[in-house]
Amino acid sequence: MYKMLALVMTLVILGNQVAGCSIEEEITRISVREAVKSELEMKKEVETLRSEMLEMKRDVAWYSLHVAATAACRGSTETGGHGPHGNAVLPKQNTKSCADQCGETEYSVCDADVAIHGSFGKATSYTENVGQFYNYGCATPGNTNALFDEVKADEDGVFDLDVEPGHTTSRYYRFCCCRFP
Repeated sequence: MYKMLALVMTLVILGNQVAGCSIEEEITRISVREAVKSELEMKKEVETLRSEMLEMKRDVAWYSLHVAATAACRGSTETGGHGPHGNAVLPKQNTKSCADQCGETEYSVCDADVAIHGSFGKATSYTENVGQFYNYGCATPGNTNALFDEVKADEDGVFDLDVEPGHTTSRYYRFCCCRFP
């Protein structure tokens, strides 16, 4: 076996010398090729990680908005939601009233129509505005701007909610607070 390996190595060395290339040059060429290949593979891995990180940020942002909407609904109801069943928070369709929208589900009683948005990052003072809200009531569609409709929003629309002084493109997302009769 060692004789076969020695024969192959001898042939490679002779072949490289005949081709006008030394073994050192061949090793350098192979090393460069492998380094470029490794760099390209790492670049693909980094892009995959970036994409996965953005998806995770989106999921956490939408989750946080939904938890905030649930808290807003809890605080908007006179009794805090009651009865033997859990209550529901539905993304508000911009052209319908929450009374109609809740009425189409098993949670047919509307308690509130809330619109919320908040700021990114940690508060730095006790007077800093970190969020805003409205309660439009259940009977009318309220503000029918499609930008406030989560279902119609772009998947990155949740990042357009920041409350900044003078920031005019902030969006409120609206939710129906519905309960089982």
